Amino acid sequence: MLTVDYDRLGVGPGDLVLDLGCGFGRHAFEAARRGASVVALDAGPEEVAQVRATLGAMMEAGELAADHPATAVQGDALALPFADGTFDRVIASEVLEHIPDDTAAMRELARVLRPGGAMAVTVPRCGPEAVNWALSDEYHDTPGGHVRIYRRSTLERRLGSAGLVPTGYHHAHGLHSPYWWLRCLVGPSNDTHPAVEAYHKVLVWDIVKAPFLTRTADRVLSPLIGKSLVLYLTKPDAALSGLPDARPNLPRGVPGRRGPTTPTQGAAA
Repeated sequence: MLTVDYDRLGVGPGDLVLDLGCGFGRHAFEAARRGASVVALDAGPEEVAQVRATLGAMMEAGELAADHPATAVQGDALALPFADGTFDRVIASEVLEHIPDDTAAMRELARVLRPGGAMAVTVPRCGPEAVNWALSDEYHDTPGGHVRIYRRSTLERRLGSAGLVPTGYHHAHGLHSPYWWLRCLVGPSNDTHPAVEAYHKVLVWDIVKAPFLTRTADRVLSPLIGKSLVLYLTKPDAALSGLPDARPNLPRGVPGRRGPTTPTQGAAA
């Protein structure tokens, strides 16, 4: 289930892509399938281990070449262990709403993107997210949960202050907002409620089979009540003029790494 439009972001063979706050790797895997070199970064050791295992399984199955330059590292969104201008493309999907010091994370995202590079940032959409907060304190008032609701204008302004230029946006996952409203009504942790289980089966069917009915419903609903806001940005060519083209100080196993370094661990990404 991808939130980012890879054609719009421009991910292709030869690109070096950072998937920040990768979770269990859905965006990293798609970038790798498209021929990009990928670094998937997350604060959680379980997530990093799972992404590494899945990348290995994809290589064993022949879905990726055995020497494909893709890796997963544990790190801190507030102190990324990469040199300035390292990445051609950066993805930060459903991450910033979890980070108290989001402006520091935005500065780091901008720093590691090369001049002329592109970025996709996704966050919960303001309207549907506000409904979730109104229906349930448990939904957001949990350790590691959502700490803010973004308006698009606010997100654009803060990312702009970090040196990035918005180039467009869209909304995604129109079928998912009603699902989360339902979960907030019955309790976000109540996975066994019959209505929640039934709706979840519909979402799984949509993801696995992509039937015409649900795909059409999602396309119609996404502009109206899509759960995610997807913002695309670029970094002006002059932002880091004079930087060498080298990409040093990448963690072990990362394409282009030069010299010893250790991924920073800590704040949630």
